[in-house]
Amino acid sequence: MTKVLEQYRVFGNPIAHSKSPLIHGLFAEQTKQDIDYQKVLAPIDGFEETVRGFMAAGGKGANVTVPFKLEAFAMCDVLSERAKIAGAVNTLSFQEGKIIGDNTDGAGLVRDIVVNAGFIIQEKRVLLLGAGGASRGALLPILSQQPKELVIANRTRSKAEELKQLATSMSELRTEVTAASWEEIDGPFDLLINATSSSLQGERLPLASTVFGKQSLAYDMMYGAERTVFLQFAQDAGVQVRDGLGMLIEQAAEAFYVWRGVRPETEYVFKQLREGAIG
Repeated sequence: MTKVLEQYRVFGNPIAHSKSPLIHGLFAEQTKQDIDYQKVLAPIDGFEETVRGFMAAGGKGANVTVPFKLEAFAMCDVLSERAKIAGAVNTLSFQEGKIIGDNTDGAGLVRDIVVNAGFIIQEKRVLLLGAGGASRGALLPILSQQPKELVIANRTRSKAEELKQLATSMSELRTEVTAASWEEIDGPFDLLINATSSSLQGERLPLASTVFGKQSLAYDMMYGAERTVFLQFAQDAGVQVRDGLGMLIEQAAEAFYVWRGVRPETEYVFKQLREGAIG
C-alpha cells in the first residue's frame, strides 16, 4: 500500500538555488516522517494566491524565502512572538483553515552559535552588524541568551536606533543595548555577527581590526564555497570564523520541529552540504 505523504513547500523567487528540499528530505529520512517537500517558484505578484492554493489542496506547511517574508507576515491569522518581533515570517503552518506564521531564522542562528560552535553568548559583548530584516529576526533569540551588551551598528545610525528601541521595549531585558554608526563602534567584542548584505556584494565593511578580541567569534549569516570578505578580514585578524551554513540548516530544523514535533539531528546534514552540496 502506497504511503500518503504530507505536503510541504518552500516558496521564493528565485528558488532554483534552494537547498531546502535536500535538507528537509534528509530530515524526513532520518526521523522517518512521511513528508514530501518541494520548491515552488511563486510569481512576484502572486505569492499569496499561490500559497492559498497550496493550502486549499491540503498542504500542511511551507517555508518562505526572498522576497516574500513580509507578504507572508501580512497574510497570517496567527503570529508567534518571534515572528512579531522579526516583522517577517519564514515558516507557515496551516491548521483548521488558519495560517500560522513563525520566524525560525534567529533561533537557527543562535543554535548554530551556541550548540554547534560551542560559543556561550551569556555575559558576552556582542556586535550585530546591520539593522535590516536579518538583524531584526535575530534580535529576540540573541537577547534571550542574556549577553552583557549588544551593540547594533549600521551605516545609517537612525535605523540602528530603531532596532535598539525595539529591543528595549522587550520585558525583563537584562542586556545593555546601544546603537552605533560604523564610525562609533568601540571594540573589542566577543561575538560579531554580520547581518548586512555586504557579503553578497563582496564589499568590505568599514571596520578596524580592533573590533576583534583574542577569543572572538566572527559569524557571517551568508555562506558559500569561498570565505566571505567579512570572514576573511576576521581570519586575517586571527580570530575564529563561522559562516551561515549552520544557520541555514538549524532554521530548517526548527521549522521541521514546528511542523512535525520532532527535532532532527543536524550534524550529518551539515557534513553532507559542506562536503558536496554547496554551490
